[in-house]
Parts: sequence; C-alpha cells; structure tokens
Amino acid sequence: MKVALLIVDMQKEFLEEQKEALQVAAACEYINHVANTLRGKEHLVVHIQDVEGRAQTDFDREDVVSEIKVDSADLLITKEYSNAFWKTELEQYLLEKEVHFVIVAGFAAEYCVLFTYNGAMERGFNPVILQNGIISTKRESVDQTYRDRHVLSYTAIDYMMR
Repeated sequence: MKVALLIVDMQKEFLEEQKEALQVAAACEYINHVANTLRGKEHLVVHIQDVEGRAQTDFDREDVVSEIKVDSADLLITKEYSNAFWKTELEQYLLEKEVHFVIVAGFAAEYCVLFTYNGAMERGFNPVILQNGIISTKRESVDQTYRDRHVLSYTAIDYMMR
C-alpha cells in the first residue's frame, strides 16, 4: 500500500508572525518525523502551497516555514483553492503512484486541511489527519477536526511502516 503525506500551506505568509502562539514548531516536529519515516520507506511527501491571488504561481521553497524540511524528492504543488485536489495535478499524481492512503497535515485545520481531507475522501482515497500535525488560529477548530475525522498518530504510522 502506497502512502502520501500532504503538507498543506505551511507558509511564512500565514505563519511567520504567529509561530509561537500557534505552536508551529511543535506541529512541524510531528510533520517532519512522519515525512522522514515515509521517505525512508519510499512513500510520498507532497508540499502544497497556496498561491491564490498571486501573480507568481510557481512553488517557492523560500515561502515554506523554516521548521519544515523540504526534500529534493518531495513533490511540490501549488493551489488556488482550499481543496488541494481542486484544479491541480494532485489527484492524477497520486493515482499514477498508486497511492490509496493519504495523511493530511498543515494549516489551517478548519479550511485547507479539512477541505483537502474531504477532497481526498470524495476522490476515493482513504484520508486521515496527522495527530498533532495540524494548526489553526482557533484552537477549537483543531479539536473539532480531530473529533469529527479519522486521526492517526505518528507512533501508529511508525508501526505501519515497519
């Protein structure tokens, strides 16, 4: 079974001014751990960047918060809508790589993370939210996302990848 980690909108533009308040470093620890685990087993790591309303629509590694490791083997995708599957090449790429299980992490829990999770489900993927790997400007949104969705811990992912 091929697995993909989708890291959504972990961009300086959204997070730089609020890193401490939103506990960005803590979430990045979980995201990076899972990304490294998956890379080590030849699974996929996909960084998704929101470019809505920008003139430049290419992925810019400099826009990603410094706490997130972007590997040269990772896929980089830009999006203009909250759902990373909508009008992007993400679905086609995952299908070509025979991915069936998708782990969603990143910012913001109640918007792009949730819409991407739902988009994965609508397209027949089996999505989960990375426990402790999502953030929001509203703590209750993170709690609601965990309560109402499938959630998986990094330790369970480590176990699955043995």
